[in-house]
Amino acid sequence: MPCVRTVLGLLAALAACGAVAFLGYCVYFDRKRRGDPAFRRRLRDKRRAQQQKAERRGAQLWDPAKNEKLQELFLQEVQMGQLWLSRGEHQLGVEHLSNALLVCGQPQELLKVFKHTLPPQVFEMLLHKIPLICQQFEADMNEQEYLEDDRD
Repeated sequence: MPCVRTVLGLLAALAACGAVAFLGYCVYFDRKRRGDPAFRRRLRDKRRAQQQKAERRGAQLWDPAKNEKLQELFLQEVQMGQLWLSRGEHQLGVEHLSNALLVCGQPQELLKVFKHTLPPQVFEMLLHKIPLICQQFEADMNEQEYLEDDRD
């Protein structure tokens, strides 16, 4: 039995030495990489490019012309939703109201208004439609980012 203990102790010591050597290797090459002027330049260029891309997106989001178009689209979708609901076409009305939710700047507030103004069955239909609209919106945004990345 003492032989097994010494073998296990030796294996544990070797494993500890291997782990220390690996960590030392990682630290050494990480310091070497970080100290490299070319690495710093690439990192700085990458950060600048990301910042410029974010600024362009921010400028696009707050473009007054686009903001006015979104407001017009929002009002149009709400009006169309109300029109279809008044005609008894609940499915089409919910479709337009969900589009209005998508372009609304404060969707939680709009949902509160819809909860108080819409019939319960229509509001339930709208709540069931929200995840589908979110998935569609995310897919559209990913496609748009993909197309923008191809242009760059």
